[in-house]
Amino acid sequence: MGTAYTGQGISHKFDKLIATANETVFLKCPPTHIISNVLNKMLADFVKRGYDVDKFMDPIHPDNTQAIFIKSESLLIIQASHPIALEPTDLGGRHKVISFYDIYDEQKLQDKNHLIVEKLALANSNLEKALRTLADAKRLHDEWEVGNINRMQWDVHEKKISTLKEELFGTISLNKNADVSHRLIGSLTSRGAQDFIPSITKNLDRRVLIKGLPGTGKSTLMKALAAEGISRGFDVQYGWCGLDPIGVDLVVFPELSICFIDATLPHVYEPEHPGDEILDLVTMCKEDAEAERKIEDIEKLYKDKILDATGYMQSYAVSENSLIIAMDSAIKQEVFEDKISALKSYSK
Repeated sequence: MGTAYTGQGISHKFDKLIATANETVFLKCPPTHIISNVLNKMLADFVKRGYDVDKFMDPIHPDNTQAIFIKSESLLIIQASHPIALEPTDLGGRHKVISFYDIYDEQKLQDKNHLIVEKLALANSNLEKALRTLADAKRLHDEWEVGNINRMQWDVHEKKISTLKEELFGTISLNKNADVSHRLIGSLTSRGAQDFIPSITKNLDRRVLIKGLPGTGKSTLMKALAAEGISRGFDVQYGWCGLDPIGVDLVVFPELSICFIDATLPHVYEPEHPGDEILDLVTMCKEDAEAERKIEDIEKLYKDKILDATGYMQSYAVSENSLIIAMDSAIKQEVFEDKISALKSYSK
C-alpha cells in the first residue's frame, strides 16, 4: 500500500523512499482516477522492457495505483497531493513537479460546485469517523497486548531470538552497507483489511509464519533479526503494520531468500509452499484463566470497532468516488494529454 489508515491517522513510508530515490516526480492534482490509469500504463511499459517495478496501491480505491518505483533506475513517480500532501525539497535537483491543477474546465467545475462541496464534506465526515474509530480500536488492541505481555516467558523469547540470529547469520558479515527499504504491507480499506504479503513473498525459498497472540513479541522478534542483519550488511525490507505504524508485520532478507511474517489476524496465513514453516510463540504465553476471560471481552470490543471502521471507510470511499467522478468529468482531455507527454518521457 502507498498509504495506510491506522489507529494513529493516515500513515505512509514515502518519505524514506523519496529521501533515497535518485529521482522523484511529484504529480500534483486533486483527487482523481485518471492519474492511476497513466501510472498503470507506464508500469506495464517498464515491466515489458524487463524492469523490476514496485506498485503502490490506494487503500480507499484498491484498484488504483498511487505510485510506481522503478528499482534499477531508482525512479519514483507519485501522486503527491492526495490522500497525503508530499512536497519536493530538491527542486532543480532530484525532484521534479508536474501540476495537473490547470487541466480542468472552470465552467464545468462551477456547474458541479454544489455537488463537489457536498460530497467533499460527506467524505471528510466519514473519514474523520473512520480514523476516530480506528484510534479506539488501537487503544483496545493495546489493552489486549498488555494482558498477554504480563504472561509471556520473555527469557524463552530472548533465547529464541538468539537461536535465530545464529541460524540465519552465523559468523557472516558482508563487506557492504545494508540496503534497507520500508513498505506498508496493507491497510484497512473500503473492502476490509487487505494486504500484499503473498505477492511480496511468493519468490522466496523460505517463509517463517509467526503465530502468536497480540503482545507476545512478534514485531519485537522481527525487529531484532532485522537489526542484526543490517549490522552485518544484509539487505532488509521492512513491512510495516497497517493498524499500528510502528509495528512490523513482515521482514524480508532478499540475499537469504527468507522472510518472517506475522501470520495472525487480520492477515492469517498457513503453510502452503514447500519452504513454509510455523514459528509458534503462543506456547511461550503462560495460561491464566482470569486474564484470558478479560482478553476475550477486549477482543470482542476490538473486532466490533474494526467492523465499524470498515463501514465508515466504505461510506468514505463512496462519497469520495462521487466527488472524483464529478471532478474528472470537468477535465479538458487535450490539456491533460499535453501534460502527460512530459511524464511519458520517463518511460522511454
